Amino acid sequence: MSDIEIWMAIGLLLLATLITRGSFFLLGHAVKLPPKVQHALRYAPAAALAAIVMPDLVTMNGAVQLHWMNPKLMAGLGATVFFLATRHLLGTIIVGMGLYTLLRVII
Repeated sequence: MSDIEIWMAIGLLLLATLITRGSFFLLGHAVKLPPKVQHALRYAPAAALAAIVMPDLVTMNGAVQLHWMNPKLMAGLGATVFFLATRHLLGTIIVGMGLYTLLRVII
């Protein structure tokens, strides 16, 4: 790709981002989303986070590893159990990272 094509691609992606994200601000009062769509959109951040985190937890050395020798998976499960028991987000991060560090050294 030439420099001009790269800059055109960046410009078009910028324009697409501004149109899709900015339309909610510009047309926010004119367009009303149905209540079911609004309810479904509340789960979008959690779904996006799960889509980013889960593949990293289950892969090790580029392959899916669903066994107890995967320290990332075990630390993720431990952090999940801690969160479900306490509902403390900062504690969950600390416990998850602590478990990961400990399991990485032990395994």
